[in-house]
Amino acid sequence: MVVTICVGSSCHLKGSREIITRLETLITENKLKSKVELNGAFCMGQCVKGVCIKLDGEPFSLTPKDTDSFFHGEILRRLT
Repeated sequence: MVVTICVGSSCHLKGSREIITRLETLITENKLKSKVELNGAFCMGQCVKGVCIKLDGEPFSLTPKDTDSFFHGEILRRLT
């Protein structure tokens, strides 16, 4: 599974670094390093919505407070 997080200026200001840090922690805690690859990318064209995330190419918009629910509802769900 590939998770790509926008690190462009707009998403950076909206908390992309916090999201990356939290996802790294959740992936480690759940022993998923061999199954989930985190990547960074610059502008993915959805700047007005929130931090742009793509999960295997499917776009999402997150805020830092949405990260845990995104991880459990999308990443874990797809891996089990």
